[in-house]
Amino acid sequence: MNLEDIPSKEIIPGYHGKLVHGEKMSWVFWDVEKGAQVPEHHHVHEQIMHVVEGKFEFTVGGSTNIHGPGDVVIIPSNVPHGGKALTACRLMDIFSPVREEYK
Repeated sequence: MNLEDIPSKEIIPGYHGKLVHGEKMSWVFWDVEKGAQVPEHHHVHEQIMHVVEGKFEFTVGGSTNIHGPGDVVIIPSNVPHGGKALTACRLMDIFSPVREEYK
């Protein structure tokens, strides 16, 4: 499998993801439009976000930070989080267990 061959899906407005699923995790490669927002939410999945390109404002558990290339953020299960792209961004998210709703 090659990332170029995986079709992109717009999961929420402005968030275009290429989704890869294993038995116990999902890996998402996002292209995010400038200004696109993901409202505060929480889920059972443990999540790790990596900023590949751009600036992303992210609030986790009430603490807001601006993240840039190379930054990694760990979001524990059921902790409220949300954010917005301050610039066009490329992000990677890993979720465990699998995000069935993304299949």
